[in-house]
Amino acid sequence: MVGERWSLLILRDLVLGPKRYDELLAGLPKIPPSILSARLNELEEAGVVRRRLRAELDAGLVYELTQYGSELDQILLDLALWGARSLEQPRRDDVFTVDSAILSLYTTFRSDAAKGVQLSYEIHCTDRMIVHALVEEGTVKVAEGGFPGADLVITTIRGTALLDLMNGTVTAAAAVRSGRLEIEGELADLERFAQLFHIPAAPKAPSGIVVR
Repeated sequence: MVGERWSLLILRDLVLGPKRYDELLAGLPKIPPSILSARLNELEEAGVVRRRLRAELDAGLVYELTQYGSELDQILLDLALWGARSLEQPRRDDVFTVDSAILSLYTTFRSDAAKGVQLSYEIHCTDRMIVHALVEEGTVKVAEGGFPGADLVITTIRGTALLDLMNGTVTAAAAVRSGRLEIEGELADLERFAQLFHIPAAPKAPSGIVVR
């Protein structure tokens, strides 16, 4: 049901909520429209996705996960974290959306490190892309837009600074000192951010022939 090409990526884009057909197409710029339509039809027939007419003005027809489809949420996040361990420098044709930013924070959040923590973060991923994360007692809520009065405002100035912070390639102090990240708030809260949202290192690939 979910093993066909593009199916998991379509489901990934529906994890955060209902989307119109054109919104799904925009988030998957390389998918042929005919394939998107076919996959949506297959997922609907399997009871994983459903169509719904939203009552809001101009909302129109949207696709959303069914209760059955929503059971894939944690599986998709686990797959995303597994893949994040092999992230490298982005290519020119890579697409990074607001949904990507939000999902990356849900994916890398460590609830065990957030016990007893109450912090709010406003994160400027690019000039036009801002998200916020509210950490409270082992849980996190992430959404688009700023958060007035956030404990820490993080602004990415250059390259993959935030990714490098989350995977431990660079420390919070080094990221700020080098000018790759700017913050409004305490450095200690940036250090805590790196603990709360963490990408573990991938194991090194074995070399040669493995003999058991």
